This record gives sequence, structure tokens and C-alpha cells, in this order.
Amino acid sequence: MPLNGGKRIGLLGKPFLEGIFRAAVAVVEPGRLVRNSLPCSPSGLSLEAGDISAAIRREDLGNIYLVGGGKAGRSMGNAALEILGDRVAVGVIAVPHGAGGITGSVRFIEAGHPLPDDGSRRAAGEMMTLLPGAGETDLILALISGGGSAMISAPAQGVSPDDKEVVLRQLLRSGADITEFNTIRKHLSLVKGGRMAKATHPARVWALLLSDVPGDDPSVIASGPFSPDSTTYVDARNILLRRNIFETIPPAARGHIESGLSGKVPETPKMGDPVFDRVVCAVIGSNRVALEAAKAEAEREGAAVARIFPGFLRGEARECARAFVSELRAASASLPEGRVAVLAAGGETTVTVRGKGSGGRNQEFALAAAIELDGEEGIAILSAGTDGVDGPTDAAGAYIRGDTCARARAAGLDPSDHLAGNDAHPFFRALSDLVVTGPTGTNVADIAVGAVAGSRRP
Repeated sequence: MPLNGGKRIGLLGKPFLEGIFRAAVAVVEPGRLVRNSLPCSPSGLSLEAGDISAAIRREDLGNIYLVGGGKAGRSMGNAALEILGDRVAVGVIAVPHGAGGITGSVRFIEAGHPLPDDGSRRAAGEMMTLLPGAGETDLILALISGGGSAMISAPAQGVSPDDKEVVLRQLLRSGADITEFNTIRKHLSLVKGGRMAKATHPARVWALLLSDVPGDDPSVIASGPFSPDSTTYVDARNILLRRNIFETIPPAARGHIESGLSGKVPETPKMGDPVFDRVVCAVIGSNRVALEAAKAEAEREGAAVARIFPGFLRGEARECARAFVSELRAASASLPEGRVAVLAAGGETTVTVRGKGSGGRNQEFALAAAIELDGEEGIAILSAGTDGVDGPTDAAGAYIRGDTCARARAAGLDPSDHLAGNDAHPFFRALSDLVVTGPTGTNVADIAVGAVAGSRRP
């Protein structure tokens, strides 16, 4: 039976799309994921995550060290302590500002994001002091989530924190994607790209990973502190050349990369290195898991068709927005009148900053989609970050539909000017179309949810 008009309009509304987004975020709540992955019994400790399985008998288990960091660091750490209690001998975890403190034997150190700060460096330093003390019977339980690249930071020898920050700021403005970012980070760091695994050897390591990257590659999540690194100093130089910033980065950073190219500085540990012989990396949550939950919620709430597009959100935000609108139009053409389809896309776009406005990649995506849809009825889109933060703003993202631009012009706003100036935040704030969730305590990249009414006539 076709949906009545009121129901169809409801399925294009902000509450409907925001409900789908919140359901997606809820299923990747870090504490629940950690508790599900670490069954603990009087006989020992197990790790169960997807096709990853490991176990240690109680009599074979020495001390447990708790380390890690990222936007989900506090939730993951609390859950691990709930499971393990006083079995944890000591721990250091980097967490977002406002989530710091001491629980039992674990220090939660507040650290910066998207750029490292003193807390990031203090957390990394304390971990690298702690880890070499672990012995063969000890277990390093590493809790790693998105944001860990910035929140666990120790610049390479000879590269100052200011030098590294300049490089990262230039990468940010250049539109570099997460893989490019992490390649550079690994090669300007003392902890990333498997170097933490090297510091722990020969202790056992179980790394529980909450993925915010397409493909869920452990070597990319938080720049892979416990994973073999397939990238090289050659890759790092080529990225900086491609982004036209190699000659403008600080001389110390450029000199370090050149020393790596000449072999004067060792490469990151690679696959086959013995330091990874006792390391197990398990992805316990991801963007795909969240997308599957979004699909299920859309179907429960009355969508006739629900589809997911993992990894769709990549490349320049405004170009990706236009591609997503095209997918929605195609879905409309194949769906009978009166029906509503929901498409959920995941990933992380980039923004090449040209203006001096405020916003984030999700708000830029939404504004570009609004311009593409100007005057077109029957389509609505919400795009937001699962961490509840989109750029340096108080919003997770934004909601748009076909009349967004008309409403903006009536309020004296020019959509094209705001897009050209990378100034989406005040645009959506004026229209009351921001999506504000507050920090969610998790991070599995971004989700765009689109709803479209069918246009195919019988």
C-alpha cells in the first residue's frame, strides 16, 4: 500500500532522518562493544571479535597494562576496567578534553584533536615509558579509536611539536584525506606506524579497534600504532609533493623525511617483523556496522526501500554531495509514487579550504547538496559525524531539503557565497537546520542519510 501524504512528508522530515542517525550511533557505543569483545571468567580472559579469537588462561596471565586513546577512549577504558577490575596493573589512555581523570590504576589524560597538544604528547610519552616494562607473560590491552592519531602524539627526533603542527595544518587546508594524513603522521612520529608494537615486544598485545576509516584497515586506524605499516618515506614525500606543500613545510620536517629516504632514519616496522608475532588486532566496531543499523531503523520506521553505501563518502565534500543527490534521484525514478526510499552512505569526505568561514565537512556536504537540490521536491538529506563534532563547531552536521536555498534567500543568505567561503555553519544556524548531538563518545566516521519519495507512475 502506498504511504499517505502525511506519512510521506514525515519520512522526509528532520526528526525521521535524525532518528536514523542516532540509531546508527547507538549501535557503535564503545562500552558495549568492548564488553561484548572481552569475555572474562575465573579461568581466564578471551578476545572475541568477528573472526578474531584468542584466549589466555588465568595461570598464564601476568600483569595487564591498559593503553590507547581516541575519541572513544574514556568509554572503552571504563568498560575494560569494569571487566578486568584490579587485574589492571597500570594504564594510560588519551581522551578528549573534559573526559580526563584517574580511575583505579589508570590515568585518563586529556588530549587535543584534530591537532595534537601538550596532553597528546604527555600521553604518548607516558605510554612509551610504560610499555617497555611489560614482560613475556604480561598483556598489553590497547584500546584504539578514531582521533587517536592526534591524541597520541610524539614527534620524531629533531622535529618540534610546532613543526609537526604546521605540516598537519597545511595538509588540512590542502584537502588531504585520512590515508594521506596518516602516512605523513607515521613518518613524523615516534609512536605511529607500528612503533608502539616495537616498544612492547616481547609482551602480548590485544588491540581493540573502533574503526573510523574506509576498509577498517588496522594500520590506518589512529595511524596504526600496533600494526605493520605498508607506507614509506617515499609515499610521504609524494603526498606532500602532490599536495604542493613539500617545499613549504618546516625545514626540520622536510629534513627528517629526506633522512628517511636516504636510510639515515629507520623505516616503520613492516609485515613479517618479529615485533608483531604476539600482536592481535581486532576491529570491534565500524562505519559499516553503523550503516547496517541505520538501514534497519529506516525499515522499522516505514521506508519501502533502504540501502547502504559503505565508503561512498570520500573525496571533496561538495562533489560527493552532488553524487549522493544523483543516487537519490535514481532511487526516486525506480520507486512507485507514494513510497519512500532511504539511502545511507558512510565514510569521510575532505574539504579544500578556500575561504575563511566556519563549518565542517558534513555541513559543507549538506550545503552543496542543498544547492544541487534547489527547488526540487521530495528529497531530504542529513549528514553528520558519528562523534557529534563537525569541524571546529558545536554541531555534528546539518539537514537540508529542496526548499533550503529558498528559505535561506528569504532570510538574506546567499547559499553559493556561503559555500564559496566554506561558511556553512552560520548558514545552517540561521535556518535552525544544524544537527546538534553533543560529543557522542564514539567515532566511526560520518554518515549521510537521504530520504526520497518515489516518482515512478504505475
